[in-house]
Amino acid sequence: MPPNLRNRRNNPPDSAQPRVVEVDTDEEAEITRATAQQQERNQNEKAGQGKHSKGKHSKGKVYKTDADDDDEEAGISLLDVIRVIVTLVVLVVGLSYYVTAGESYVWGFESQRPWWMRYNGIKQFLKGPVNLTPSELALYNGSDPSLPIYLALNGTIIDVSANPSIYGPGGGYHFFVGRDASRAFVTGCFQEDLTNDMTGVEEMYIPIEDDDDSQHERALTKGEKQRRHEAEVNEAREKVRAQVSHWVGFYSNHKKYFAVGHVILEDDEDRETEKLVLCEGAQHNRPRRSELNKQL
Repeated sequence: MPPNLRNRRNNPPDSAQPRVVEVDTDEEAEITRATAQQQERNQNEKAGQGKHSKGKHSKGKVYKTDADDDDEEAGISLLDVIRVIVTLVVLVVGLSYYVTAGESYVWGFESQRPWWMRYNGIKQFLKGPVNLTPSELALYNGSDPSLPIYLALNGTIIDVSANPSIYGPGGGYHFFVGRDASRAFVTGCFQEDLTNDMTGVEEMYIPIEDDDDSQHERALTKGEKQRRHEAEVNEAREKVRAQVSHWVGFYSNHKKYFAVGHVILEDDEDRETEKLVLCEGAQHNRPRRSELNKQL
């Protein structure tokens, strides 16, 4: 038995009293030191685990892994989308230019755009419609540089100021401006028919009856000829309306010209006028019954 321990075999402790083991001072110090070292190691291990956990999840930070980098590389960024769109636009524009032989970059759509997709149309909408009487319209014939150049078709006023070399003073079509010359646009008589009076214009499409003695004509009854004539008159009037509508659409949808308003008839123009005689040029171009019968 070590000399530093007290032998208490000969004096057993009282069962009623707790056993107290006396330890040498040096041993007690050693145990205390070892215990302190163990506690320190435990604290260091806990601190190390806390730092590792904090490094990944503290303050809401998410640390990227190799799998995260792979996911990002597999995604599509906004820059990629923009590049694709720009490439497609350039391709479509180039293809349009090639197919239309250099006439259009947008497949000719600029000539079919509605007014709200045109600068001039929006500008005129904001300004409001221009309503003029024939006498007021006459002032917009290009003689006054401060005023735009207007022509009218079937009551619709068209701004043709973008082409003063043609519609201005000295231009080849100056006679059209400052008035409604719808009749001349149909008949082609630019001297005689500079008016909006369309009475009798349909005759230019009605055949001249010069084949009464042919076998085909003799086979028709008077009633059949009358019904044929009525059908031809209706067809001729429809051709006149289509011709006028064509020219109104041509100017209204032109990339340089645009509609601005309407012509308001004056009181003295509301009364009926005499039927105008078909101009010589239009009369000369009328179809003939004999020629039509040859085509049957």
